[in-house]
Amino acid sequence: MLEVDAIHAAYGQVKVLFGLSITVRPGEIHCLLGRNGAGKTTTVKSIMGLVPLLSGTVTMDGEHLSELEPYEIPGRRVGLIPQGRRLFAELTVEENLEIGLLVRNTGDAAKERVLDMFPRLRERLQQPAATLSGGEQQMLAVARALCIEPKVLLLDEPTEGLQPSMIELIRSALKRLRDEGVAILLVEQRIDAVLSVADRVSFIENGRNVETLPAEEAVRDRGKLAKYLGV
Repeated sequence: MLEVDAIHAAYGQVKVLFGLSITVRPGEIHCLLGRNGAGKTTTVKSIMGLVPLLSGTVTMDGEHLSELEPYEIPGRRVGLIPQGRRLFAELTVEENLEIGLLVRNTGDAAKERVLDMFPRLRERLQQPAATLSGGEQQMLAVARALCIEPKVLLLDEPTEGLQPSMIELIRSALKRLRDEGVAILLVEQRIDAVLSVADRVSFIENGRNVETLPAEEAVRDRGKLAKYLGV
């Protein structure tokens, strides 16, 4: 289980998170929702150690991730699919996957598993990542993160710029991972793309989590969506 407890974080002198807490359980898709600038991406970066904490803790199964160096956290089976994908554009699909495999020295079985999940990537193993379509690049970003066989998976705007068929493919992959017991924290702007698969949602405003509730309750109560998201 991933537990974020009362974290404060800043970029230099600009404080962004103010005592934010969130828990993501195994076998759960937990969606973090909020307006632009609310602190969603900073929350993800803070979990991964990319934004240092001023105070508070991040733990997974009792281990303090916030005491580790950023490069050590993926080795604890915490995967990140960042906004914008951040692929190695000049490397091939296969080489991008190999980088993911190196994190924990996972072998061919892990590689074959992600290629079975995204068979289109198998057809493009020797193709440079930069030449893939936007949807294929997102598949590769997800597949690379899955090469570490994560217990926790963080996704920041995974459906951004994707056509509906690709969004459905990503959602199907997330549901499969949830059913396998992975704890998933999903940051999204497109609520139509996530509420159908989310188990719980947390709303964040001005760096503070203001409410957490079951996803079906958020679907029923459109007033909360309007209040926190302006939709």
